[in-house]
Amino acid sequence: MTIMTPQQFQEAGGTGDWRALNAGADAWFDTRSHLGGAVLVRRVADLAEAAGHHPDIDVRASGVHLRLFSHDVGQLSERDVSLARQISAAAADLGLRADPAAVQRMQIAIDATVAATLAPFWQAAFRFDRVADDRLADPLGRQPRLWFQGMDPPRPLRNRIHLDAGTPWDLVAQRTTALRAAGGRITYENQSRWVRLPRHKGDRPHLGL
Repeated sequence: MTIMTPQQFQEAGGTGDWRALNAGADAWFDTRSHLGGAVLVRRVADLAEAAGHHPDIDVRASGVHLRLFSHDVGQLSERDVSLARQISAAAADLGLRADPAAVQRMQIAIDATVAATLAPFWQAAFRFDRVADDRLADPLGRQPRLWFQGMDPPRPLRNRIHLDAGTPWDLVAQRTTALRAAGGRITYENQSRWVRLPRHKGDRPHLGL
């Protein structure tokens, strides 16, 4: 089985409806009703059974959200590319339109000098799985992941908790512009962007894109 980086997944042919976010890939297909969504879900269920690979599915009256992720390797793989192509083809056959702007994946980051000292507490609080030494995840995929960000040395004047907003790569510039208009400013920019809001009564929230 071939492991895929987010960039490799995004550059593979037939994945244009999907966006690689936080180790998985998400897609949203607009529908007019739960019934319309159920028709797509039935198609996806048949494809998933044939492939032996099952996405997470969330059905709403306005659309269907799907997330692909290879649980056995903890990231994307060639299986996800193959199933993404098949799902997109099934949606197109039903006349459904994908809306990549509708997907987002939030992560909660907690500053820690030693993740092992904090992870058991949060794992017990939320009944999450320990998917890595520094990460906890909801076994049902309903809640944001928790990531324990290593701090060396400790930074006592920083917030200990911040939010990472997994944003489709082609929408980062647009989102950054909106955040700047709301008073934020870029504090770090590489493969991701960190936006900081002005300090208010000692609090300085951060947002990672």
